Amino acid sequence: MRRQRLKVVLTRKLPDAVENRLGELFDVEFNSSDQLFTRDQLTAAARRADVLVPTLNDTIDAGILAQASDNLKLIANYGSGFDHIDVHTARQRGIIVTNTPDVLADDTADMTMALILSVLRRIREGSLHMQSGDWKGWSPQAFQGTRVGGKALGILGMGRVGQAVARRARAFSMAIHYHNRKQLREETENELRATYWESLDQMVARMDVLSINCPHTPSTFHLMNARRLRLMKPTSIVVNTSRGEVIDENALTRLLRSGELAGAGLDVFEHGAEVNPRLRGLDNVVLLPHMASATREARHEMGEKVIINIKTFDDGHRPPDQIVPSML
Repeated sequence: MRRQRLKVVLTRKLPDAVENRLGELFDVEFNSSDQLFTRDQLTAAARRADVLVPTLNDTIDAGILAQASDNLKLIANYGSGFDHIDVHTARQRGIIVTNTPDVLADDTADMTMALILSVLRRIREGSLHMQSGDWKGWSPQAFQGTRVGGKALGILGMGRVGQAVARRARAFSMAIHYHNRKQLREETENELRATYWESLDQMVARMDVLSINCPHTPSTFHLMNARRLRLMKPTSIVVNTSRGEVIDENALTRLLRSGELAGAGLDVFEHGAEVNPRLRGLDNVVLLPHMASATREARHEMGEKVIINIKTFDDGHRPPDQIVPSML
């Protein structure tokens, strides 16, 4: 007798090729409207799914997991970050959680460099000026930015993305510094020409650019708080393509408004889509809608990892991207 196909619920619209393949393999419930699930809809999905495929906008907490059916055995997250999922509670209930690592580093690093260039060279301001029709021609004093070459770049979080940022920044002749939970191996440091700082305070006080590339965990929440942000030079800029919760956004906004920091490039925000309105009104800030990993290639590769994780689970094996306690 043929085995019943897994019931897979997608919380958002995924690339067509990914959805087509999922539909061939499993009994899939699609979200063709691509509207964000409400909490009630997430709870209902957890009650009827064998496999739930959420995204970073879906908070799967203990309350939702407590109402999940016994059939829910896998949460195959579409994304590398998993701080929106209560992995501990899921494990207690016998639910495996997977993610999609190793496919976003290069695209995210590209966007990190784009933000560094945009802020230092005032690309946003120049573009807006041109689009307004106000440009009257070249002037020696107009839109003077800051040279990128020779600047000290501090990388907070030297994992895959941080190392990819370092490689790109080297091509711009930036001096690479980093703070990480663990110091890199000597051969990796030599390859990247990176200097390790055990003290984050000492590092940020000396950097021209700070790139945040660490995950959001209880220990990194507001790691860049008001005190630490004030250690930075008034000519320094902050770039964040990781998690908004790592920065105290209100403190950052105050320092940018007062001129105690020169600028910021942000792709992520502390409260998701609820961006501080005072931050939006600043000329020395470049804001992006969480698009650092938004390439067609990355979105397709993320979907392929979701498929592999579900198929491996369905075949009775451990999914390759299962989140284990050492990752938490």
